[in-house]
Amino acid sequence: MTTNPETPNPAYRSTSSLLSEDAASGSLDSTPHKRASQAELWARRMFLVTFVLLCTLLGVFLIVLPWRPEWVDNPLFFGHPLLKSLFANPFFRGICSGFGVLEIYSASINTKFAGVHVKQVYWLLAGIIITFLVSIIDYHLLLEKVHWAYIVSIFSLLAVYAVGVTALGAKRWIRLPGIGLFQPSEWVKLVIVVAVARYISSLSKSDMTWPDIIKAGLIVGVPFLLVVKQPDLGTSLTYLPVLIMGLFLGGIKLKHVAVVLLAGLLVIPAAWKFGMKPYQKERLVNFMHPENDPKGSGYQIQQSLIAVGSGGVWGKGVAKGSQTQGMFLPVTHTDFIIAAFAEEHGYVGATIVLLLYFVLLMRLIQNAQTAPDRAGTVIIMGVVAILVFHILVNVGMVVGFMPVTGIPLPLMSYGGSSVLFTFLALGIVMNIRMRRFVN
Repeated sequence: MTTNPETPNPAYRSTSSLLSEDAASGSLDSTPHKRASQAELWARRMFLVTFVLLCTLLGVFLIVLPWRPEWVDNPLFFGHPLLKSLFANPFFRGICSGFGVLEIYSASINTKFAGVHVKQVYWLLAGIIITFLVSIIDYHLLLEKVHWAYIVSIFSLLAVYAVGVTALGAKRWIRLPGIGLFQPSEWVKLVIVVAVARYISSLSKSDMTWPDIIKAGLIVGVPFLLVVKQPDLGTSLTYLPVLIMGLFLGGIKLKHVAVVLLAGLLVIPAAWKFGMKPYQKERLVNFMHPENDPKGSGYQIQQSLIAVGSGGVWGKGVAKGSQTQGMFLPVTHTDFIIAAFAEEHGYVGATIVLLLYFVLLMRLIQNAQTAPDRAGTVIIMGVVAILVFHILVNVGMVVGFMPVTGIPLPLMSYGGSSVLFTFLALGIVMNIRMRRFVN
């Protein structure tokens, strides 16, 4: 879903030439611009530090909470009655969605995508309805029928090759009459989560054997390869965290982990040579040093870093971001929405968004601990794995920690398929949480 312009943005060249002319004429004062660059650098570093800190805290909780579940109920964390009622409220998740609609409106107001924020609201309303409908259906029924859903998902991925719509060099969507473009690879994530949960929960042994690992790998591997072929490397990679989480909860042994890692390292050279497109290789090579190709593969990351830094502490205001409104920053309403948000709402606004995600993930982890059975735990942790991967890759991409991919930011990025998947997943989590009180 991202763009990789082969030619530089005309506005980019004209701005550079204007700055050069001003500098040559002596109309630019070097001191203010030096201060501005220092402020941008400070804001960029603070955003990066905050992101890394929250990721570290989340990692610590993921490791410690299975042995200390009472920590979540501690008043120092989220155990205070007021905080508990606030964070447990489903409408709390709507805050992230509201920020997303606001930024989609701001980022698209002067583009050909103007008005898509209204469509996003419709998708969100549909997502809320679906969430409550799914929450009242016993998730055990989903586990029983998941094999049929898995078969349908495979056929839907195959249908993309036959009747799919090609856009941005990839065939990922199917046009549904009266609805629009639908991306099957998004909803397949949820099918994989439930399928892996059913398989892991069916294992009678506490430790996994090689046949168990291979079967779990095949459940994820078949749709993974179909999506890679579209090509959509970003979405296909979101399937792997589900497999990793399932194997971990299933009791994979350390020696098995070592062998799998070694096999993965041996496969990387072949995948690099035969499985990746040239533009994908360029993104992987240049994301750490975007300045090496500022008008090609490094263009998006450089513009993103400028946007994050220029927002400063408080931001420039809604629809006032120079990088966003000047269309220097690409696909601001989808992949780079957090960069646009940071420019217009500053370090403070971006930090609030990251904290909202952190709290949401913490509550999901607590729900996994209190799930009524093993299958419920695996389902919720599968959802957590996907959301964490989305957030890490998307935000990491914005700050130059990750290569540019088409992975949207959950609840904020524009896109009906992504919105419906997220709300469907949260609806199943609500379902599992409610079943704690059913005998």
